[in-house]
Amino acid sequence: MSRSATITRETKETQITATWDLDQAGTMDISTGIGFLDHMLEALCKHSGTSLSLKCEGDLHIDGHHTTEDCGIVLGQCLREALGDRAGVERFGHMAVPLDEALVNATIDFSGRAYLAYDIQVSAPMLGTWDTELIPEFFGGLVENAKCCLHLHQVCGRNAHHIVEAAFKATARAIRQAIKVTGTDIPSTKGTLA
Repeated sequence: MSRSATITRETKETQITATWDLDQAGTMDISTGIGFLDHMLEALCKHSGTSLSLKCEGDLHIDGHHTTEDCGIVLGQCLREALGDRAGVERFGHMAVPLDEALVNATIDFSGRAYLAYDIQVSAPMLGTWDTELIPEFFGGLVENAKCCLHLHQVCGRNAHHIVEAAFKATARAIRQAIKVTGTDIPSTKGTLA
């Protein structure tokens, strides 16, 4: 059974189509109109060992908020649909990723319940044309729609680029562990992940 999902979201603010294939690695085609967000989504794809296509046309003449949040929403929906009932998956993943002076920990649980613990401090207001205030908006949209629990904690770091990139790579590597098929049962004593 293919663990792949395609989601289209069209609002007055954004038009997005994304396909996320959890079992095929190495293909990415990403365009959001925000260069640094594209860079982070490419890192998410590469380090999760998956393939991702995402095209977004958003109201960037206003700002990047709707584009950022809605990309998180769509990718969360892709994850949730592609994982199905989550039978056989590892469920939990954890990774600490260093990027020069920065170190970020990510721990994820595909529990069926949404919760984001976000402890990342970025001093720079912008990374390229991307407002760093929008980073938790992306992760919030992802978590809420994937129905997973994600803890992101910055251990150290000074450079905003390094900190944010470490956060995305740590999340990707945690996802890679958690979605790995290691059995056949639903990994819960309740018999369901919902």
